[in-house]
Amino acid sequence: MAPRHVLRCCQRSLSWIPVIFINLVVGWSYYAYVVELCILTIPNNAEKISYLVVFHLFFIMFIWSYWKTICSRPANPSKEFCLPNVEKEQYEKEEHPDTQQEILKKVVVGLPVYTRTGTGAVRYCDRCLVIKPDRCHHCSTCDMCVLKMDHHCPWVNNCVGFSNYKFFVLFLAYSMLYCAFIAATVLQYFIKFWTIVTFLISALIVCLPLILCLKLCRWRSVGDCPQNQLPDTHAKFHVLFLFFVAAMFFISILSLFSYHLWLVGKNRTTIEAFRAPVFRNGPDKNGFSLGFSRNMAEVFGDQKKYWMFPIYTSNGDGNSFVTRLVNLDPEQIAVGLQINGKSSVDCPASPKHVLGDTVNHIEDHQDGSFDKTDVAETVTVTIESES
Repeated sequence: MAPRHVLRCCQRSLSWIPVIFINLVVGWSYYAYVVELCILTIPNNAEKISYLVVFHLFFIMFIWSYWKTICSRPANPSKEFCLPNVEKEQYEKEEHPDTQQEILKKVVVGLPVYTRTGTGAVRYCDRCLVIKPDRCHHCSTCDMCVLKMDHHCPWVNNCVGFSNYKFFVLFLAYSMLYCAFIAATVLQYFIKFWTIVTFLISALIVCLPLILCLKLCRWRSVGDCPQNQLPDTHAKFHVLFLFFVAAMFFISILSLFSYHLWLVGKNRTTIEAFRAPVFRNGPDKNGFSLGFSRNMAEVFGDQKKYWMFPIYTSNGDGNSFVTRLVNLDPEQIAVGLQINGKSSVDCPASPKHVLGDTVNHIEDHQDGSFDKTDVAETVTVTIESES
C-alpha cells in the first residue's frame, strides 16, 4: 500500500512540471518585455507608456484566467446520482451484467439522464459508484467523474469541464492576445537587430571578411553606425527570443482557440467531437446543440457584460442538459410527466427536477407534436402512431 501511495505522490508532483514551465516562460517574457525592451531599449516615453499599459492589461487577464482554470475544482455528480443503499447492495451482489442493468434502469427512471453507452446500457462508473449524468466522464488522471468533461489538460494540471470550461476558453483567448501583442510590438526592434545579424551572415556566406572588417572599422572610426540598430547590449538577445517565442505560441494557441470556439458554437466537448453521444434512439452529434446564441450562453452565461471576465457565469448545474432530439423518445415524456406529478406512479426523483427542465429536452418532429402553453401548469402531449 505504501509504494502505491508514494507513486501517487510522485505522479502528482511531476504533473506540476508543465505548469511550472509555463510560469517560468511567462515570468521571463514579463522581464524581457518590461525591463529589457520598454525600460532599456525604447527611447520614446509615449510609446513606452502606451506599450506598458496595454501589455499589463493583457497580462493581468491572461494570468487571472489561467489560474482560475488551474484552481477550479472539477465538478462532480450530485448525490442523487449515487445508488440508494438497497439497490447498491443488489448491484454489488449481482454477477450478471443484464441483471445489473435492470437495477440501474430502475434507478435512472427518475433522473435526467438521456444518454447511454454504445450498446444502449446505462452509463455507470464502477470506480466512483455513481450513475454518470449526461456528458459526464471518468478522468483516470484526476481519478473522479467530471461533469461535462472536455479533456484533461497537463498545462493547467486540471480537468477541463463544466466548472472551468469558460475560464479555459478565456485563458486561450488572452494568452493568444498576449502573444500577438508582444510579437507585434517587438517586431520593429527585432528587425533592427536582425539587420546587423543578416549582414554578418551574408558576408560570411559570400566569403567577404575583408569587406566586413573595413565596413566595421569605418563605422567605429567615423561613428556613423546605422541608426536602425539596437544598443549594443544583451537586450538584443531578449528581443530576438521574445519575438520567436511569442510568435510560436501565438500560432499554436490560435489553432487550439479556433477549435474550441467551434466546439462552443456547436455545444460539443472534445470527447463528443470524436465520439457522438448516444441517446436512446441512437447517436446524435448535434444532440446538445440549441443554436449558436444559446450554445454560447451555455458556456458564457446570459449576461454578455461578464463574458470577457474569468468569473463563473455558465448556465445550469452540469448534472442535466437541454437536448435537441431528432426522434421523439416516449420514455422521456413519461419521465417528465412522472416528475411533474402527472402520473399516479411514485417517482424517486429529486423534487428539484421540474418538468420545465424536461420539456426543454423535447422538440417537435414528424412523428409527434408537443404543445406547451404553460410549462409549470399544463402540458399536452400528442403522439401519432405511424400508419
